[in-house]
Amino acid sequence: MSAADGTVAPELRRYAALDQRLLAAVRGIRILPTVAWPASLEDRMIADYASGRFALPQVSYARPDLSAARAELAAIELAAAEGAQVDPLGDYLRRTAESWRIAAEMLESVGTAGVTAPSIALYGRPDDVIPGSQRSNLDAARYFVELSDELGADLLADDSCVNVPADVLRGDLAATLDEFFGAGTINVEVDPELTAKAAAGATRIRLRGGASFSAYDRHQLLAHEAFVHSLTALNGRRQPLLASLARTSPRVTATQEGLAVFAELMSGAIDITRLKRISLRILAIDMALGGADFVEVYKYFSACGQSAADSFHSAQRVFRGVPLGGGAAFAKDNVYLSGLLTVHTFFRLALKQRRMDLLRHLFAGKLTLHDVIALQPHFESGAILPPRWLPPWMQHVHGLAGKLAFSVFINGIQLNRVHGDELLASV
Repeated sequence: MSAADGTVAPELRRYAALDQRLLAAVRGIRILPTVAWPASLEDRMIADYASGRFALPQVSYARPDLSAARAELAAIELAAAEGAQVDPLGDYLRRTAESWRIAAEMLESVGTAGVTAPSIALYGRPDDVIPGSQRSNLDAARYFVELSDELGADLLADDSCVNVPADVLRGDLAATLDEFFGAGTINVEVDPELTAKAAAGATRIRLRGGASFSAYDRHQLLAHEAFVHSLTALNGRRQPLLASLARTSPRVTATQEGLAVFAELMSGAIDITRLKRISLRILAIDMALGGADFVEVYKYFSACGQSAADSFHSAQRVFRGVPLGGGAAFAKDNVYLSGLLTVHTFFRLALKQRRMDLLRHLFAGKLTLHDVIALQPHFESGAILPPRWLPPWMQHVHGLAGKLAFSVFINGIQLNRVHGDELLASV
């Protein structure tokens, strides 16, 4: 049965109704705004830290009462579980409701160490093992940091000028996005209160006011924010069966961020410095969990070459919503590298199995890798629509297949078995 006309088959209406209940229940659950720090505090503390005046920031949070939302989500979990053995839609809804419930519990503990455990449940730990490997996310982070440090002295930045004001970049991005998605589909705004350098929703991309950007930043913002985060949200809004596919639930964060960083890789918008920055955050989460306080983590980022402002913002990401004295952390930044590695493996596996359809379906909304496979019957029936938009690098399937095919084959060559004289003799 096709859903192209916006209708839902009678046998699926129960799941569509549960999905609407889910969206209504989570309307008041706002993860990042709840744990955010005020920009005025950051500006004052950065100036102090840059001058060597170190003290733990004094941060207070408004703790929400999400008890009603939690109760409704628990009821949705129970109702969805009853259909989980019959239809993968039930399992999708159960998993999604569960992740939102855990997020609600986390936010109700904001400002305490109680944030740590649910954030780990949602985003993982630095020492989690990477699928298909015997090594952990922490091992990968150390590898990229060490590699970046070893190569740093020999690499010259191709685009070292960071001189494009946010207002100028806003106009440039808006013109590019109008051409790709259609005029007015996505608005680009400058937000002086934004902690991250950029953030994306379905119809809005925000840039941090006062920040300067490079041409490389522009490339990365398009690949990561616009052509993954905004694109999947817009595709999700077209879904007649599961409206929640337009919303980033906590359980899809790892896939969404991994896919966004993978998009940087595929479109040439990532470099070793970016990989180092992502990796340092994982090492910092591990430090905080081990007892390091905010100042110690700040000094770690600073010793690794980051500016005072970047070091403060990096440390702030680790300590969002938790006490600053050590032993607690907000684990979200754990997902960027683990997500990248897992998504990369998924793309290679899909190519090996000649399943390019799985890769296209990954952009149909806010999905996990598990969802893409489990919900295939509904993609095949038309109940879940294929994506309306695909990133530029996904539109050139032969180029993507070439990169992945090379990756699949070359992975079998063990560098520890290769000697320089063998290479010279073979060419």
